[in-house]
Amino acid sequence: MELLHEKKKNKSDNSSQKYVDIKEIKNGVIVMKNGSLRTVLLVSSINFDLKSTDEQDAIISQYQNFLNSLDFPVQIVVSSRKFNINPYLEIIKEKEKVQKNELLRMQIAEYSNFIKRLTDSTKIMSKFFYIVVPFSPIESKKEGFFAKMMNTFNPNQQMAVRKEFLEAQISQLWQRARQVEAALSGAGLKMTPLGTQELIELFYNSYNPSLNVNTIIKEVESLELE
Repeated sequence: MELLHEKKKNKSDNSSQKYVDIKEIKNGVIVMKNGSLRTVLLVSSINFDLKSTDEQDAIISQYQNFLNSLDFPVQIVVSSRKFNINPYLEIIKEKEKVQKNELLRMQIAEYSNFIKRLTDSTKIMSKFFYIVVPFSPIESKKEGFFAKMMNTFNPNQQMAVRKEFLEAQISQLWQRARQVEAALSGAGLKMTPLGTQELIELFYNSYNPSLNVNTIIKEVESLELE
């Protein structure tokens, strides 16, 4: 949580945080300020144009079935980012240092310079696809049964009941996420939920695109998919 709760903050940081609706991120679940929950699924991509006509029709049909099966809203997000080549260049630099063959070391250095010049002159973008799955507790302007019941408990009991209530909501959120995953798997799409650190860095990069922060968000293929 270091990126969201830095010890030293200036006035602009505090004022901008007022416009961020996120209260906290814990165990891969986003808790909003209004009490609603979110989870974010990282989705693989497919090259639709390379599919045959029958395959394209099947994908469209599966997507239609997915939309028709939903009884809750979802948000589909496409994020384009400038590709950060620095970690790869660091790996090459380390290989150059340990290479004992002078000729190979020169070739590695030339290759590294070529990659750097290429990425400096060409804006290479990478795209990430996400599905945001929400869950909102039933809201009422009047004091409901849950609120009335809470007033009969002492503070420790209230804390235990709230924790149990939140866990029940989170369980329903993950149930929705599994429903989305199952519905889209027929279209050949793989997905995995982002963890806490990945969510923090996703939002940090979204609000600070010019900083080009090196994120730990992995490609879908490199993540464990069930």
